[in-house]
Amino acid sequence: MPEQLHDGVMGWDGLSAEQRARWITVLDHLGSALDSPPGVASRLVLVDGTDERAGLLADRLAGRLRELGRPCVRLPGSSCVSDRDGWPARANGTLVIVDGPHWRAEPVPWQLSIWVRTPPARKNGHHGYRGDGAGAVIDLHDPGWPVLRHIEPWLLPGDWWYRSESQAFFAARAATWDTKFGADMPAYAAAIREAGLVTGGVVADVGCGTGRAFPAIRDAIGPYGKILGLDLTPQMLAEARPRARECAADLLLADARRLPVARARVDAVFAAGLVNHLPDPVSGLAELARITRPGGKLVLFHPSGRAALAARHGRELRPDEPLAEDVLRESSARAGWALTGYDDSPHRFHAVAVRQ
Repeated sequence: MPEQLHDGVMGWDGLSAEQRARWITVLDHLGSALDSPPGVASRLVLVDGTDERAGLLADRLAGRLRELGRPCVRLPGSSCVSDRDGWPARANGTLVIVDGPHWRAEPVPWQLSIWVRTPPARKNGHHGYRGDGAGAVIDLHDPGWPVLRHIEPWLLPGDWWYRSESQAFFAARAATWDTKFGADMPAYAAAIREAGLVTGGVVADVGCGTGRAFPAIRDAIGPYGKILGLDLTPQMLAEARPRARECAADLLLADARRLPVARARVDAVFAAGLVNHLPDPVSGLAELARITRPGGKLVLFHPSGRAALAARHGRELRPDEPLAEDVLRESSARAGWALTGYDDSPHRFHAVAVRQ
């Protein structure tokens, strides 16, 4: 897969077989999104970011498309000036892939704009722009392990990419998760204590990760209650096993969108940091409602408030985000919940809903 050299980034030949497979999975997801839907004539792709890794992704995407026999032209950032008059004509039947902030201001109907999320830039050369409105977001903090973090549903439905990309993102972080976020456990305990879970009830911790919520849930429901810990990533469940044994929790490998739990089986659902990771939050909330008995509770939690979390990722809050209060109130009602509590303070996000 020929490509330009990028400072400080290992070339294709230096990647392991597992890393190459990870790259190919992400590139093939993007290639599927570039199959022109009806009514879309544009064949133009913008890859943007704050450093040279945007160019790396553009190179590898162009290389992969050519390997698959798809006509593709790769134009670097400098072409925005040098080839201003000639490049649009190349879009006729050919994918044109460009990178760099110079293209950002061009009045172009991009078929796909891709934002490459990388470590914070040392120099503020991006003028505060963080890819708002991009059709796809690729996490490339580790240049050997790209992960597709978001893509617009009309370009690629969640069933195509959600499972592989969620597992890839969290598998790479499972072993160090508690080291990095272990200080959050008191916040988990407070959130669960305030939720008022039923003593002796059944609680599903959906997206349980390393099981940080298990001790607090056990304290809340007592020795005769039941804890179900469900997660999509085998590596996370492996890290959760010690806490599961200590807290008598059952672990299940499960997709939050299709849970292996009977209808109205649980008294409460605890979900930390889950909803924002789902490609369709409304259907995700409906699945959580399906497994919860009438009058049962849903506890949505994150140990950082929405504004603090957005700032950590270098983006601005939008009023249409899934956890914005008005949006969550409407979407939860459509899914069968009534929102009864909402706290989006700097130090945490904590919302409680009751199953209708």
